[in-house]
Amino acid sequence: MSSKDLVSIGLSAAIVAVEGERPSVLVVAHDGMEDALPFGPFDPEQQRTLESGLRKWVGEQTKFDLGYTEQLYTFGDKGRHLPASGSAGTRVVSVGYLALTRQGKEAPETQWRGWYHYFPWEDWRDTKPAMIESTILPALKKFVKDAPNTESTELRRERVNVCFGEGWDEERVLERYELLYEAGLVEEFWRDSGNKPAKGARLGTPMLFDHRRILATAIARLRGKLKYRPVVFELMAPTFTLLELQRAVEALAGLRLHKQNFRRLVAEQGLVEGTGKFVTAARGRPAELFRFRREVLRERPAPGVRLGGRRARL
Repeated sequence: MSSKDLVSIGLSAAIVAVEGERPSVLVVAHDGMEDALPFGPFDPEQQRTLESGLRKWVGEQTKFDLGYTEQLYTFGDKGRHLPASGSAGTRVVSVGYLALTRQGKEAPETQWRGWYHYFPWEDWRDTKPAMIESTILPALKKFVKDAPNTESTELRRERVNVCFGEGWDEERVLERYELLYEAGLVEEFWRDSGNKPAKGARLGTPMLFDHRRILATAIARLRGKLKYRPVVFELMAPTFTLLELQRAVEALAGLRLHKQNFRRLVAEQGLVEGTGKFVTAARGRPAELFRFRREVLRERPAPGVRLGGRRARL
């Protein structure tokens, strides 16, 4: 087999936690290098399954024992995962995973970074991000104008409308990132193409290899699952107030929710139960502590925190 036929399988994990109102991802941060998700090669001789290989690498790099984990997608586009030194002829196929945990102590060379650090255009909790009107849409308008033919022009225009037009869909995280990549608006495009970055092409913070693409997939998957599976409770403390639960959901979705509607949805789904204990707030009345009702997993086919009670966008 020639070197051009070699394929290496890499395993990457987007390990997500929420601290207060800050959704975070655990990254490996080496001096002088871009942030990276915990990753490593799959060894088919030593590791029985892909997931066991992932857990091995994560344990070694982060000292975390993963809880909830699911496979996201397999990424194999040529040129978007630069091979290690000495293996220039090897094609890297990267298998991405989403893992949920409660934020804990960082291991050496790792740190929790807010995921909007990498995707600042995805946080609509307070208002529409200013960069969309000031930077992204003008650049995408030029991207449409520069299309090589009429068919490409219409396709690009449609993608721009779907991703950044009216009716923001919080689950289209990967589609938006891919559009920005193809338009040359993120640094990874220029790094992968080997060209010098154009002016204004550095939206968000880049990540090593294809890791920002994997993280975008993880965020999209989690935002979708919030609506039909109670995955948010994998990120919550054993007891919490309803306001803490709402703020966690808002942080993950990047949207503000109507308080009364959110609480009604949680009650109708039977997701939580009161503990009879209260915490004293800095202002106002003491707030009751709740816990997740695991019985709901047997009672309902799709128990989740639907986002139907959104607050009007500013």
